[in-house]
Amino acid sequence: MPHLPDHIHITGGSGSGTTTLGRVIAARYGHRHLDTDDFFWEQTDPPYTVMRPKRDVATLLDGALVSDPTHPDGSWVLSGAIGSWGYEFACRFDLVVWLTLPPEVRLARLEARERAEFGSRVDPGGDMEENFRGFIEWAALYDTADASLRSHARHAEWTATLSCPVIRVDGVYTVEETLAIIEERWHTAPAAQR
Repeated sequence: MPHLPDHIHITGGSGSGTTTLGRVIAARYGHRHLDTDDFFWEQTDPPYTVMRPKRDVATLLDGALVSDPTHPDGSWVLSGAIGSWGYEFACRFDLVVWLTLPPEVRLARLEARERAEFGSRVDPGGDMEENFRGFIEWAALYDTADASLRSHARHAEWTATLSCPVIRVDGVYTVEETLAIIEERWHTAPAAQR
């Protein structure tokens, strides 16, 4: 089986498939899977309504990246986005994967995912309707917003500063196709770029 590096960060707009790809890499390669949402948001019902203070997010993530007795080799894949609160972690990444999709595909995936997870709670009159609509509106800004938000512009600026390799996967692929693209690009990159 091809090998991927021990410390991988997968980023992109909401709905681009970062979490799904992170889970697949973890299962295939034995990495521990971490997702930024698990650190960024307090456990609430309805979910995703209370953000942790940024210093707490960074402290929690730092602890998770350092050690886990169930993964003594220390390998991990971190999916999701880090903002200014997490730029300090970039020096720990061996590889960053940036997933991009056409906005209509990404937003359709998001709507389907939220409806599958929360059902009628996101429908008109549901207790999550307002949060759901706000989330979709925010996610739609990814392709057009400036770098002050989680956006294509911010990811472009940030990835240009990284010292580790960045593999950008543009387009609509299955998770297996995406992983094959990443493996191929990682293994054909000159050693100095890895």
